[in-house]
Amino acid sequence: MPKITVLPHETVCPNGAEFEAEEGEVLAKALLKNGVKIEHACEFSCACATCHVYIVKGAETLEIADDREEDQLDKAWGLKANSRLSCQTKIGSGDLTIEIPKYSINYAREND
Repeated sequence: MPKITVLPHETVCPNGAEFEAEEGEVLAKALLKNGVKIEHACEFSCACATCHVYIVKGAETLEIADDREEDQLDKAWGLKANSRLSCQTKIGSGDLTIEIPKYSINYAREND
């Protein structure tokens, strides 16, 4: 199973995280299942960009983003060449290292 490494993020995952996930699993769901509280305002429907992440290592093992994802990524804070929406990214066969951007476009985040 691929190993997912999440770099530390001040509020979402202060100590970082490392876990294994099933190939084909949606990255956002794997993050949540393993205690990484990634924002996901549209409930994984590719209608916002709050689950935006950077793929630091392992991008070559992922399917390329489709047009819907690319359109939503245009709205993301801090867009980079390695940006993906974690709700649209299916884990490939290789290990991934991801970074969660410092900010999100979610203006209505609920406290949990």
